[in-house]
Amino acid sequence: MGDGDGWAGCGQGHTHWGRFGAAGMLPYHRDAGGQVWVLLQQRAWWGLGGGTWGMFGGALHSHEDPVTGALRETAEECTLDTGVVKVHGTSVEDHGGWAFTSVLGSLQELPEVGPASRETRRAEWVRAEDVTGRKLFEPFERSWPRLREAMKGVTLVVDAANVVGARADGWWKDRAGANARLRDDLKALNAGVRGMPGGLVEFDRCFPEVVLVVEGAARGVADRQADGVRVEAAPGSGDDRIVDLVRDAGPDTAHLVVTADRELRGRCEEAGASVIGPRWLLDRL
Repeated sequence: MGDGDGWAGCGQGHTHWGRFGAAGMLPYHRDAGGQVWVLLQQRAWWGLGGGTWGMFGGALHSHEDPVTGALRETAEECTLDTGVVKVHGTSVEDHGGWAFTSVLGSLQELPEVGPASRETRRAEWVRAEDVTGRKLFEPFERSWPRLREAMKGVTLVVDAANVVGARADGWWKDRAGANARLRDDLKALNAGVRGMPGGLVEFDRCFPEVVLVVEGAARGVADRQADGVRVEAAPGSGDDRIVDLVRDAGPDTAHLVVTADRELRGRCEEAGASVIGPRWLLDRL
């Protein structure tokens, strides 16, 4: 039993399980035919919401962040190997002094999953369109429409030449060095990104795939990758490579391109990406 187990009140006058809040995991998978599956838990009959379906999850411990807690609770309650889940973001339902955090993540395969604790009656992969046909746990039923729209990963594509030009760090003397510094600074995004532009994906904290596109004299920067950052050396124009990345996106990916170049902005938006200026990114490094 962890130190988070216990009841807590909130600003709305409700009583919730989890002294320090709670979190749950919503894993999903899109198969080769385009069908989206979500992993749901049927709650044990003896517990709160007994017999209903929802996410695996539970109370957070005092030392845990919501992602760690959601992964732990899921691993405790079912046989899913949570190490294969690629976490994309979190969505918070704040009740005032108490919050529930939904953690969304995808899997490349559809593994067989079963119960692992007495809190779980059944674990089952359910087609996304069939979720509302189940008897749902009321809090999950309330959040499902929002969560379904958030089942996407975000790829953050950084126009290195443009962003480097927005930093006063001597790039005009050493372009390759300035690009390398930007590559290394982007590792800070591994901790998650807050304040994503509206209309992209409604995450309170996003864990994007970060792609830095370098060109010209800075192509050699791609010879050394940084943890959590993919560096792509454009064979020709960096702008052309960025547009190609956006056009190659799958249905489960939203692209956010960081650039102040007006022509590139227009091309990326036409290809379906969102675009934001370098200042937004630099404020987060």
